[in-house]
Amino acid sequence: MNTLTDIEFRPLVVPESIDAPDAADFVEMVRVRNLVYRQISGHDDHGIAADELLPHFKPNEYEQRLMWVIVEDGAIIGRVGIDLPKENDSKVAFWLIELLRETWGRGVGSAAYEVIERVARENGRTVLQAWAEHPAAPGPRLAPPTGFGDIPDDHAARFFQHHGYALEQVERNSAFDLTAPFDTVERLLAEAQIASAGYRVVQWFAPTPAEFAEGYAWMKSRMVTDAPSADLEFDEEKWDAARIAEHDSKYTDSGRTIQVTAAQHIETGELCAFNELVVGKDRTEASHQEDTLVLKEHRGHKLGTLVKCAGLLSWREIAPDSPRVITYNAEENRPMLDINEAIGFAPIAYEGAWKKVLS
Repeated sequence: MNTLTDIEFRPLVVPESIDAPDAADFVEMVRVRNLVYRQISGHDDHGIAADELLPHFKPNEYEQRLMWVIVEDGAIIGRVGIDLPKENDSKVAFWLIELLRETWGRGVGSAAYEVIERVARENGRTVLQAWAEHPAAPGPRLAPPTGFGDIPDDHAARFFQHHGYALEQVERNSAFDLTAPFDTVERLLAEAQIASAGYRVVQWFAPTPAEFAEGYAWMKSRMVTDAPSADLEFDEEKWDAARIAEHDSKYTDSGRTIQVTAAQHIETGELCAFNELVVGKDRTEASHQEDTLVLKEHRGHKLGTLVKCAGLLSWREIAPDSPRVITYNAEENRPMLDINEAIGFAPIAYEGAWKKVLS
């Protein structure tokens, strides 16, 4: 019988390409990652090809990403990682531990968590935060202080609580059926166009055109200040054209497609709302709706509906064989959930956002 003395936490080598001689651990890490997500969710919508994930591990000036593969008897059984934002005086760290289900219950996760706290302390981080999907299950429920949503008190929840974490927020994972009729989307777009007189829709694919880079950067910087975040802590981020270029390269370097649909105030030319849709090189896979935001000072004109519906309508031509769009929203973000529900997004899963402050 194996013991924890047989477990190795091996620093992940980030290769130049997945064809490089040192790429084996990275490729296998991605295979195991995808399998873990399938075991948790029951589907492959969170899967990604190794070459498409690789750009997200390239070093950059905005955060430090550290990861270890968890190895037993020469086989990778999971991964443990921590992201350290490089904003000035940041005290925040974001982390993950992912293990194949058949390895649960032996203390491997707790041993991996020791790595997280050690590295966080070594880097002066005192606010540790992580997200986990909590599949539907009978039994006791846990609710966050926001009072919106709940999750089962399951294996993952017990792990977080055992290590001193509090549930701060529940996020809803929703899906939109791209194969269904678009009558509702078309009707809502028409209504939003009437309500948003004075604004127009602009769209682009990465790399972001120079004329939109400054406005897009400003909206991306507002994601951490304008979106509901409960008692979670995020550093205020500074975005400029260079950071937009780095962001875009995570998609363009591997052939993924990201479309940005934005609302532009006609009188001033200001970009004031945006929605991102992403699909991999295999356009028969699920699409993902990433950031969506309406700047606070421009709310009340149906701009959220405008950019979401315009994006979805154009997406039918971009990825006609993609079966659905996946998105996440905080349960207390009722305005955005109202829009999603009206469009036709339906809940399929829930995530807990967990936080611990180190002494």
